Amino acid sequence: MLAVFEQSIGKPPPELSLAQAAILKKEAKTREEIAESFKTWKQDSSFYHLFNGNFMAFSHGNENPLQPRSIVVMDDVFCIFSGVLDNTFDLRKHYGLSRQATEAMIMVEAYKVLRDRAPYPPDQVIKELEGKFAFILFDSKASTLFLARDRDGCVPLHWGTAADGSLVCSDDSEFIQASCGKFYTPFPPGCIFISDTGLISFDHPLHKVKAIAREDDEGNINAVIFQVDLYTKLHSIPRRGSAANWAGTTAVEGD
Repeated sequence: MLAVFEQSIGKPPPELSLAQAAILKKEAKTREEIAESFKTWKQDSSFYHLFNGNFMAFSHGNENPLQPRSIVVMDDVFCIFSGVLDNTFDLRKHYGLSRQATEAMIMVEAYKVLRDRAPYPPDQVIKELEGKFAFILFDSKASTLFLARDRDGCVPLHWGTAADGSLVCSDDSEFIQASCGKFYTPFPPGCIFISDTGLISFDHPLHKVKAIAREDDEGNINAVIFQVDLYTKLHSIPRRGSAANWAGTTAVEGD
């Protein structure tokens, strides 16, 4: 699976480009080059072209049978899901879906409830998911991107930046490295990213997820990883719906 969104939509964490230097920019491709490369890489791929050159792409090529991929488009919400949920029966019942509803359909419905009606934090929605999974969801009407990965990191998901700073997300580490050069890293397990609010841990939502830079022997940053900082707390958990108060979330050091 692949998704590429311009900076104003994807709003990638600035730390994703910490390793970026003028001499290294040549390693990263443009959005157009990434799209063409994926078409060549995955000849069975299907593309979903959005506004301003943003796009999502889906392929069953080299699919792990234990981590099948599925895609759905419902009410202008696009979702690519990889993996398997163990509690689909309960989730279908909870969201009023039919027995034929796929994991991707469940995630779209969960997102819509979160967006439209639920006055509770988004981490609560993801905590309800039991299984091994990663997904990329985009609401084209609200221009909101939603990413998540299971707490054990069983299903691969990587993110990085293109030559123009666009956010690139894929489950294929080899492809994203070819697309982003050194400007990519695994998406942190047990976390969710919403373009309007940023990166949080769904197991430790009151603790900040911080970027840690790794340096080579010469002191140059050559990699960045994200992990939960158990020594930094947030004043509050971001909420959606009628109780939303996204802008008021701040960090408290040492609590």
